[in-house]
Amino acid sequence: MENNSNLNKSSGSADMQFIRSAFPSLRDDYVFFDNAGGSQTLGLVMDKITDYYMHSNVQLGGVYSVSKQARARVDEGNYHIAQTLNAEQTESVIVGSSTTALIRLFSIVIGQTLKEGDEIIITNCDHEANVSPWKDLQKQGIIIKTWTFNPSSYQLEIEDLEPLMTERTKYVAFCHTSNIFGSIHPVKAITEFVHSKGAKVFVDGVAYAPHRLIDVQDLDVDFYVYSLYKVFGPHLAVLYGKKQWLLDLPGINHNFIAPNDLPYKFQPGGQNYELSYSLSGISEYYQSVAVHHGLSETASIREKMQYAFEVFDQQEERLSKRLLDFLQSKPSVTIIGERDYAKEKRVCTIAFVVKGMHSSDINAQIHPHNIGIKTGDFYAKGIVKALQLENQGGVVRVSMAHYNSLDELEKLIKLLDKII
Repeated sequence: MENNSNLNKSSGSADMQFIRSAFPSLRDDYVFFDNAGGSQTLGLVMDKITDYYMHSNVQLGGVYSVSKQARARVDEGNYHIAQTLNAEQTESVIVGSSTTALIRLFSIVIGQTLKEGDEIIITNCDHEANVSPWKDLQKQGIIIKTWTFNPSSYQLEIEDLEPLMTERTKYVAFCHTSNIFGSIHPVKAITEFVHSKGAKVFVDGVAYAPHRLIDVQDLDVDFYVYSLYKVFGPHLAVLYGKKQWLLDLPGINHNFIAPNDLPYKFQPGGQNYELSYSLSGISEYYQSVAVHHGLSETASIREKMQYAFEVFDQQEERLSKRLLDFLQSKPSVTIIGERDYAKEKRVCTIAFVVKGMHSSDINAQIHPHNIGIKTGDFYAKGIVKALQLENQGGVVRVSMAHYNSLDELEKLIKLLDKII
């Protein structure tokens, strides 16, 4: 991460009343613990969507004032999302409809640059969105290899990647954090290793982005993608690419779009205007959290974002520790993923199975109490297959966010204590 030595470290607990008030859909009578599937949405984001429709709902590119305002608003949203990634340039950030769609799109354009016999390495712990698009390139003679996770540590080990790589390896596609394990993979070290072998990385950050601030420059990743609707925003996604790689790739927009017209060459039909404008609300929320918790108003946007995530980390560590401690006290429970609650090792997405119980049966006893958890494979089918959990209905997943309270978690634990 960039140097934040001038920051005053956040002290004390997160002001949960302030934080929860930013999310209009949070309710006293319902607990949302399925946040890895999609977070609750900020009021700031909702207000900006409405305001766009009310005051600037026109096509971009006109010389009249409302069209200029619309252009400025879309650019504002793009700028602030680029800030959340610490991208070198805003034009290196492509906003699209979903992570699945963006990876599929880029597999198509990347595929056009590959030759028969070239290799791509995928993993067996990724969401299918970062698996199927690459596998489909086998139809044109691309060789797909699978980097398997260590079933003891639930980690992707570089020593297992090394023998897979050859001079024909062009890309390694992997996740920053598994949406089941919750374990944080050492992206910077993996990227450095892949680069030393002459290949590029394509990182799925969907399960990581709601919990830690991303710095693509520090990580030195070639491509990085995540879903904005899982980071308190609208149903959009964002993909970062190093500018030179984006310039080198063929576009997928109209034939007359210039090769250097970034990011438009990768946005067929253009981006959604009102949702793109609303993205600035995510950044504004992070900044407001930082200032509310003691950081100077004069700090930079990135400094405020980093400070806000330090506040979030405190709350999320408390949640992770409490749930992991409880689960580890139950002999019938196996935690599927990192058992250490430390923020350096995991996010607060926690999965488990119970001996002798089908995972869906546990969910069936929880949801009548207005607590939303989820069970299954979460499209990370390689994990469930590798761990032979298909007949058990996959895992039980409790995915928390910084706006969840310890009181909410105690409600779940009280129920689980009776069930397992």
